[in-house]
Amino acid sequence: MRRKWLLAAAVTAVAVSGAAVAVTGHAQENDAEGLALIEPTGDHAVGTTMVQLEDSTRDDIWAPEEKRRLMVSLYYPAKPGGDGETAPYLTYEESKQFLEKPAPDAPPDALAKVRTHALVDAKPDTKDDDRPLVMLSPGFGFPRATLTGLAEELASHGTIVALVGHNYEAPTTLLDGTTTPCLACSGGNDGEKVADNRAKDLSFVLDTLTGKKSPWKGSKLIDTDAVAVGGHSMGGASAHTAMVGDRRFDAGFNLDGTFHPEKGRKLNRPFMMVGAQKHGQPGADKSWTDRWGKLTGWKRWLSVKQTGHSSMTDVGYLGPKIGVPQQELDGERCTEIAREYVSAFVDTQLRDEDDPILDGPSQEFPEVSFHSP
Repeated sequence: MRRKWLLAAAVTAVAVSGAAVAVTGHAQENDAEGLALIEPTGDHAVGTTMVQLEDSTRDDIWAPEEKRRLMVSLYYPAKPGGDGETAPYLTYEESKQFLEKPAPDAPPDALAKVRTHALVDAKPDTKDDDRPLVMLSPGFGFPRATLTGLAEELASHGTIVALVGHNYEAPTTLLDGTTTPCLACSGGNDGEKVADNRAKDLSFVLDTLTGKKSPWKGSKLIDTDAVAVGGHSMGGASAHTAMVGDRRFDAGFNLDGTFHPEKGRKLNRPFMMVGAQKHGQPGADKSWTDRWGKLTGWKRWLSVKQTGHSSMTDVGYLGPKIGVPQQELDGERCTEIAREYVSAFVDTQLRDEDDPILDGPSQEFPEVSFHSP
């Protein structure tokens, strides 16, 4: 199985479920100094904390001598007026390992310097004890941090987000400070195997967060009847696999990932597919056509003009700023579109708040096309 980087990805190869993406433009001067994610737009302050989980019932498929370990970053509405440090984007080692192939000319700590907006260990806002939960899974080879902007945005609007890092599928710094490499990135991996394993990861994290001995004190705020799962590339494919096997996931979305397996059971719960300009077109990926026919509930198939495989993640915004162009569309606009459509999906499916931008083409977002093959 080919591995493609798309920062990531722009230079060599992207992950198991990624579509090939053309690099547009030329390398730009690195301006990572002072670089920050785009601020979230909601009324809530955002807090974050990290937990490390171990599934004692499973051996890690990439390191069979170990039990499966997962790093999870939680984002949540925080009490107003809090202070403290904002969370780091990546550690030095995560940044170095992630950048060394797709961006060899970038400083190894370029992504470790990116500023975020979530306050570390801020007190959760407890005014609402019935908050939706969205679980996010990153692309294969991509640290979970590449979905931080989306996580902060959702949390700023009152949603709890669990951003799951799948160990050995991207450089991952554990709580003891050691950084595990991407063992799975050596190639020869089977997409269905990865998606199945990630689906187990996602169900395990949901079990743990909502169980009686949850490692996060704010877990009592989660509405277990309003849970969505989604992700980028392999993360989006795995979200679908998780939904098929676990009915606790009420809705899901896939940001430009090839589904694994291409043929599978029907799914009668809401699902949204958002593709890049080329990969998102009907006929470009037969797994999308097959999956569309097996989605029997609420569904949407969207594509976004002038975008590439990673445009709906932080990579679409950060990549050009550290010398790795990603798409024709401006990175800030990519971020705006990703936030608007994922937030609309979450509000529609978990809060029963219909958003007209999901009903069809919008003058506000002419880049977004709707498909119904």
